[in-house]
Amino acid sequence: TLFQVIKCKAAVMWEANKPFSIEEVEVAPPKANEVRIKITATGICRSDDHVITGAMIMPFPIILGHEAAGVVESVGQGVTSVKPGDKVIPLFVPQCGECTTCLSTKGNMCSCNTLSSATGSMPDGTTRFTCKGKAVHHFLGTSTFTEYTVVHESAVAKIDSAAPLEKVCLIGCGFSTGYGAAVQTAKVEPGSTCAIFGLGGVGLSVVMGCKAAGASRIIAVDINSDKFAKAKELGATDCVNPKDFKKPIHEVLIEMTGQGVDYSFEVIGRTETMTAALACCQYNYGTSVIVGVPPAAQQISFDPMLLFTGRTWKGSVFGGWKSKDSVPKLVADYMKKKFVLEPLITHTLPFVKINEGFDLLRTGK
Repeated sequence: TLFQVIKCKAAVMWEANKPFSIEEVEVAPPKANEVRIKITATGICRSDDHVITGAMIMPFPIILGHEAAGVVESVGQGVTSVKPGDKVIPLFVPQCGECTTCLSTKGNMCSCNTLSSATGSMPDGTTRFTCKGKAVHHFLGTSTFTEYTVVHESAVAKIDSAAPLEKVCLIGCGFSTGYGAAVQTAKVEPGSTCAIFGLGGVGLSVVMGCKAAGASRIIAVDINSDKFAKAKELGATDCVNPKDFKKPIHEVLIEMTGQGVDYSFEVIGRTETMTAALACCQYNYGTSVIVGVPPAAQQISFDPMLLFTGRTWKGSVFGGWKSKDSVPKLVADYMKKKFVLEPLITHTLPFVKINEGFDLLRTGK
């Protein structure tokens, strides 16, 4: 077939700290080993907002969005894992299958990822988006705030053709990131005690993961008490608002548990809560996992004695899942009702109301 440029609507971010601008963009055909996708549903994630505020450094203009589902429109030469008409989820952590990380059983951060490089381009260094004659950057190799996007074949997973795209789009980031942090990165055991800092979509997914792993006590921590009812519905046994206490929150959690928690999760992206999460886990065998994207150019200082006594401090990107292998399985598990996604969806808006969606995110709604 003769590949055509597609003209469609996209939410373009021209510069930092400005609203999205709904524009007509041109989306180039996929090159070799690339896939063009019609996006049917996309979630809004705090990491997208981090780019807008400058907490995550990316080049402008850019099309943000990285949590989505859609249908393959066309494929470039050499693509074998998907074909036009397939339902797919784009992967902001790719899986090339050939780099050291992909070949190791220990990790999932494929070296083709653009999270560490922030180039804002396709692997070949160019972009597939043009608006008003200007090249527009890609975000994390996905760029889902557009009706059509182009991704590399290593950054797309084919999923069950019966899957509801407006629900399973959450498996593209929020759900998998939180759930995996508990079951995959921390490997929470039955009977253990967990604390989760931050109860947005990802934090609630950590709660679900801890519950699925059989944790006996799941302590949910947030400064917004409106989040507590849903956390309890999904498995939290205790809810704690740090604002209700005079003393530091890690001391409160240590008192609640006697020795501190077995596992703690920081799902906000703030350095203060990262150190609090480390300090609240058991001094010898506690593990603390950083799940929230840390703000750019911020340092942490902490007492090394916290680690010397034996604690483990680790990070988790995309829940530790090898993306191309795991996303189809997670979708299959959702179809078998092994977990729910519905409680994570608070609002459904038409694409043109994306700025209202971000207002809801920023006001904690």
